[in-house]
Amino acid sequence: MLLPQKMCAQFNAPDKVNTHKDSLIGNQIDVVDIWHDIWHIKSVASSDSAKLKKGKIYLSVIPAIGYTIQTSFTATGTANISFYTDDPRTTNISTVFVNGNYSLLRQITIPVETDIWSKNNNFDLIGDYRYYKYPSVTYGLGGQTTIADADHLDYSYVRFYQSVAKEIFPNFLTGIGYNLDYHYDIQDFGNSEGTQTDLRKYDGGVVVPTTISSGLSLNMLYDTRRNSNNPQGGWFGNVIIRPNLTLLGSTNSWQLLYAEFRRYIRFPGNSHNILSFWNFYWFTLGHAPYLDLPATAWDTYENSGRGYTQDRFKGPGMMYFETEYRFRILTNGLLGGVVFANAESVSNWPSNTFNSIYPAIGTGFRIKINKFSNTNFCLDYAWGLNGSGGFFLNLGEVF
Repeated sequence: MLLPQKMCAQFNAPDKVNTHKDSLIGNQIDVVDIWHDIWHIKSVASSDSAKLKKGKIYLSVIPAIGYTIQTSFTATGTANISFYTDDPRTTNISTVFVNGNYSLLRQITIPVETDIWSKNNNFDLIGDYRYYKYPSVTYGLGGQTTIADADHLDYSYVRFYQSVAKEIFPNFLTGIGYNLDYHYDIQDFGNSEGTQTDLRKYDGGVVVPTTISSGLSLNMLYDTRRNSNNPQGGWFGNVIIRPNLTLLGSTNSWQLLYAEFRRYIRFPGNSHNILSFWNFYWFTLGHAPYLDLPATAWDTYENSGRGYTQDRFKGPGMMYFETEYRFRILTNGLLGGVVFANAESVSNWPSNTFNSIYPAIGTGFRIKINKFSNTNFCLDYAWGLNGSGGFFLNLGEVF
């Protein structure tokens, strides 16, 4: 399902739009400008290059060694490639996001996520392709699990999602897609107490070594943002209905419904500060493979539930809400900050009832990597319940 990752500035009348308020390049500096200043390199950001152009590539790259609670220490290389397929005044920014990681937990993750807008936003092509070799931990199903339920797994994972949507009304698109989730070499090493894990209970006491979810999807998208890297206003809505069928190779026939909504408001109205809201509803019907069930930080960009480790909460259904306030620290846009809060709830199995809510709060910094694509490097720390917490890194805003 896609995302992870357009500006608001109500684009109903292109002639009223001046050169991209979403990028705000006229009064911003980024790390490239700082680098040029340190080494006395003459900047090529003349009046010509300071204008957003069709076909020009705006590249943001972060090679780093970092730490997050789901990967431990990791070596990572992340790239955001942004560009316009046509006139930036009438066409949303397109993005290609590539992120390669290798962690001390021997996790290998290579996701590639694309969001390509055609001329005048007539079509939106969304792709999500990834390969994981993923030793990890799951904690069982429902809202009553604890850290003591930690169940160590190892598996490999291939994802191929591709959809195309056509504009039907201004800012509203609908289309179809194909979605494949392929988990293989699944191994369950059990929990510390030696009791039967939820993964085994879910499949009748056994570990299914390979699962396939293959299905066509109906996608409905509403988007008044102009720049998904760092929206400066607007609305985003995304609804996906996906039946996974044995006819298409699925291990089981089951259905997925995903509905996501986001809102971005300048607050105060004459500032560059943004008050943002994000919520989604993610439900499965039928016997979905265990590793395809909704879970913490398994949204498209793996950004939900900051404050908890990935897969900490899992169930047949999930509801999520987050709000974040983004503000400038330096008036030139190089450094900013955020404060945020979120809450999640997953349904129990097999009852499908919701009876627990898990909140978290956090704060962080933003460093402007590319002022033309308005791409920030995000460094956050979040606190959840029962001592849970950790650092979270991102290239581009979390939502």
